[in-house]
Amino acid sequence: MERDFPIPSISVLRCFESAAKHQSFTAAAEELGLTQSGVSRQVKELEDQIGAPLFRREGRGIRLTQAGKSLAEGVFSDLSRLRRTISQAVAAGGTQELLTIAALPSFATRWLVPRLKHFKELRPNLDLMVHSRSEPFDLVEEGIDVAIHFGANDWPGAKLSPLCPEDLIVVAAPALLESNPVRQRSDILNLPLLHMTSRSHLWKVFQQSVPGTAAHVQVGSYFDRFSLVIAAAASGMGAAILPTYLIEAELASGALMNLASVKDNSEHNYYLATPPGRISPPTAEFLTWIRGQVSRRVKPV
Repeated sequence: MERDFPIPSISVLRCFESAAKHQSFTAAAEELGLTQSGVSRQVKELEDQIGAPLFRREGRGIRLTQAGKSLAEGVFSDLSRLRRTISQAVAAGGTQELLTIAALPSFATRWLVPRLKHFKELRPNLDLMVHSRSEPFDLVEEGIDVAIHFGANDWPGAKLSPLCPEDLIVVAAPALLESNPVRQRSDILNLPLLHMTSRSHLWKVFQQSVPGTAAHVQVGSYFDRFSLVIAAAASGMGAAILPTYLIEAELASGALMNLASVKDNSEHNYYLATPPGRISPPTAEFLTWIRGQVSRRVKPV
């Protein structure tokens, strides 16, 4: 027979969730609007209740213990479901409908969210809940109506439909090009190169389109987020290979110049992922709307 353990308060669980996410009591305090000592006390209360340390000190920081990692995995999921349940109840309690969307962080920030105002104008009685997610997950369990996925045509437990290919181009800031003119494709490889850590093969792909070059294309600066690569390129730090979707504003303003197209043969594309079975009318309307949006995308030259 299982013991009936008392359930910690929501405030205690939120403090642990934030501290586990940031691996920092200070960052958790800033996120929650509390003092660092307040967060520490709440975590200590949870540790006393569980009977095991959840964090260990490492230098000036903290790291989850094995017990902490095990608890964090469940707490993240449980609090996410609770937030979703409450949001859906709020929506159901009024005249509003609710559509939950998950998208890649950079794609959501730089392409999707700036356009959502136009979708909302079409459906003023529809509330949106947008999550940033990088990897496939259980759409049904997470309560997500539609997700935007980039990668292979592979998402277990979801129905995938093509959205669009990824248009990759080489870009650089005008200031960099003034001192390093690019007159032909091979000149690009003489520029400082910026790399996206998870897509570090792209400069090799580009080099294959420039026969006879022996440049060491793996040298340069590396970044783990597209937003960082974009900022570095716009500052004139180097040339970067980026999807046009993420730099529409920079291309339009002239902050970044389109130097060449890049053909990646990975066969990865953008897909719309929906749960199996019938989709709701708001989901169907969103799918139609977003397909219309990508048809107006910036084309590489």
